[in-house]
Amino acid sequence: MENAIVSLIADGLVIPVALIGAWALVFKVPAKRRYHAYARVLMAGLTAFAFAKLIGAVFQPELTRPFEQLGVEAGASFLNNPGFPSDHVLFCTAITLAVWFETRSRGIAALLAVLTLLVAFGRVAALVHTPLDVVGGFAIAWIGALWYLQTDSTKPQKTSTI
Repeated sequence: MENAIVSLIADGLVIPVALIGAWALVFKVPAKRRYHAYARVLMAGLTAFAFAKLIGAVFQPELTRPFEQLGVEAGASFLNNPGFPSDHVLFCTAITLAVWFETRSRGIAALLAVLTLLVAFGRVAALVHTPLDVVGGFAIAWIGALWYLQTDSTKPQKTSTI
């Protein structure tokens, strides 16, 4: 029973994060801003994913996952790789950041942040990631989020009258 709960947290919460994030991005982004918002979301996600694969290819703090080191069964799904960074945490964090930056909906972003933290906790509790793996997922998603710092060309720009 305990293993099922950990698995639900580690894997299952990714689904509501994705569904809530998609709903927010479709219904909370004003129609006139959607093209630019969705372009930033796409570029942020692709950047984070590319950085994750690049960093993971050159930096692996552990060559085996925690469940392998302990000789037990994994408590959640995993890919056959050393595990840095956590793709689950990267994905959930990228969605949370997209919703926060593009909708500015504090309530939805806070809910997604809590769910993302639960996923991160679940991944460690399921012994498929180390804490460093999940911190790496968070950090790399923030690298992708640099795309949100661009100014939106659909917003009127202030001009100085000097």
